[in-house]
Amino acid sequence: MADSNSGDTEAHRSSDPSGKRGGWITLPFMLVTLFGMSVTYFGWVMNLIVFLMEEFNIKSIAAVQISNIVNGLVNMLPVVAAIIADSYFGNIPVISASAFISLTGISLLTLITSLDYLRPRPCETGSVLCQSPSTLHLGILYAALALVITGTAGTRFILAAAGANQYKKPKEQGTFFNWYFFAFYGGAITGTTAIVYAQDNASWKLGFGLCVGANLISFIVFVAGKRLYNHDKPLGSPYTSLVRVLVAATVKRKAVISSKDEDYHHRGLENEAKTYAAMPSKSFRFLNRAALKTEEDLNQSSDTINNIWRLCSVKEVEDFKAVLRLVPLWASVMFLSAPIAVQMSMTVLQALVMDRNLGQHFKVSAGSMQVIPLISGCVFIMLNNWTTYPMYQKLIGKPLTPLQKVGIGHVLTILSMAISAIVEAKRLKTVGNSHLMSVLWLVPALVINGVGEAFHFPTNIAIFYGEFPESLRNTATSLTSLVMGISYYLSTALIDLIQRTTKWLPNDINHGRVDNVYWVLVIIGVLNFAYFLTCSWFYKYRNLKNDDHEQDPKDVTT
Repeated sequence: MADSNSGDTEAHRSSDPSGKRGGWITLPFMLVTLFGMSVTYFGWVMNLIVFLMEEFNIKSIAAVQISNIVNGLVNMLPVVAAIIADSYFGNIPVISASAFISLTGISLLTLITSLDYLRPRPCETGSVLCQSPSTLHLGILYAALALVITGTAGTRFILAAAGANQYKKPKEQGTFFNWYFFAFYGGAITGTTAIVYAQDNASWKLGFGLCVGANLISFIVFVAGKRLYNHDKPLGSPYTSLVRVLVAATVKRKAVISSKDEDYHHRGLENEAKTYAAMPSKSFRFLNRAALKTEEDLNQSSDTINNIWRLCSVKEVEDFKAVLRLVPLWASVMFLSAPIAVQMSMTVLQALVMDRNLGQHFKVSAGSMQVIPLISGCVFIMLNNWTTYPMYQKLIGKPLTPLQKVGIGHVLTILSMAISAIVEAKRLKTVGNSHLMSVLWLVPALVINGVGEAFHFPTNIAIFYGEFPESLRNTATSLTSLVMGISYYLSTALIDLIQRTTKWLPNDINHGRVDNVYWVLVIIGVLNFAYFLTCSWFYKYRNLKNDDHEQDPKDVTT
């Protein structure tokens, strides 16, 4: 099985021998599915803090912590789904099953809002004593959340890999990713505005019911297009080869590394020598021993020579190195996303204590404030591809590298945190006045946050997808999601630490110092940006240099 993992990548790409499946005919099915699932996810998650506070009588900071844990799981579990897709079932069956699981979960959430005995009694007007949710209430709530979390995790980023696998040319895959993010942000904006508005101004039952409808349509449309898709043929766990490289290199750790091509093993693959150099690269030289044919190997029978736990191919070694090279960049994404997670949570709490009236007849939902980064991100993804990047290349004479784009995202995110700190300090000075500060003061920081995301979010996914071994492409697209998930737990830990060591985050933030929290995020952002620049300076592109990004990676610092 391990030999198959390092075999012909076209076998992994498709199980359709005729080659007639896939292509642009699948695009509408993928985009409608993604749009509907995005409406569903953002429709329930963006107002989760308010839902927990109003319907389950949970305190504000506790609701924020629960929301961060939920968001963390939604963003971490896609890696599990990707492993299952890569190793056993392929991405199409995983997406189908996950969409159905999500439908079950959102239906249960709708049932909770429909039946009074499934949630505690509402707090009496003017009373500070509220009924806490019972074990039964919390058990059903967490079961519903577990289902929608699992369903969402198995669709969002697996859809990205499944869609890209419908095309053979990198340029076509790049075009698909642009459409992917357009549909993703479009669904997110719809869920965060229309669904959240229905929850706040009509009923939670209607809001979650609309999510059920969106999820159901997505499921039906995706299954309807199944015969048109280019299906992955799972070849067993691709992670086995990564472990084998480490084991083989350790077993032969005393062997002397050779400088001769013929001393290194290619596992009988016709195209491997054409795709990879005959010798392993000089980076992580310790791992080169995994592909080194030692005297002990040559003295054994052919069965022993092909012992996959002792001798790996050059391709397998280079694939493992490719993953290792991305780990430092992976870490920088994690510490980029953590401040954003805190900012989104704090924004909801700030909006709840600000003037949200726009005119005499419209009141902005606190949860809907999170749509602002989505809108600005969606707009600037299009502007970047159509104007910003082409203009830069025309003026400078060379394109922005992927890492330069991510670096711009870092800077804008730090600026967003600084503006949030300044605005919150100004808001605290108005506490006690008869006129509350307008919620519109939160908009500039959120807009800049979205612009920064337009630079770093799609680019990070493209980097991981392009630089990872092809057998790990599903995992590659979910890696950004994984680091975002970890970042939510980091944000939860940071909020908990601040609560324990300072008085900045009481349940009533009017008596706290959220502005100091934002300044802490600025410091974290600056330190992480310095770390990112260091990693970028030493990183060398493996595959993307063959596309539109042929440029010295050290140019990221210019």
